[in-house]
Amino acid sequence: MKNRIQNISKGGAMLVLALTLASCSGMNTTQQRVLSGGAIGAGAGAVGTAMTGGCVSCGAAIGGAVGAGAGYIYDQDEKRHGN
Repeated sequence: MKNRIQNISKGGAMLVLALTLASCSGMNTTQQRVLSGGAIGAGAGAVGTAMTGGCVSCGAAIGGAVGAGAGYIYDQDEKRHGN
């Protein structure tokens, strides 16, 4: 149980770090959306794998990559449709 709590704490720390980076100013919309998607994905991946007993850092890395990709796709779709 102690190991699981430590893993959740690590995931939480990674999420806080990612959200801190997301507040960077001077970024264009594509950069903001990719970074935000990556941060949200990393947090979700870390929490999800911690809850299921998996590798937290692996979940965070995979979630971050998927989230960043989703942020980029969302940005391109928004630009294509002029919103």
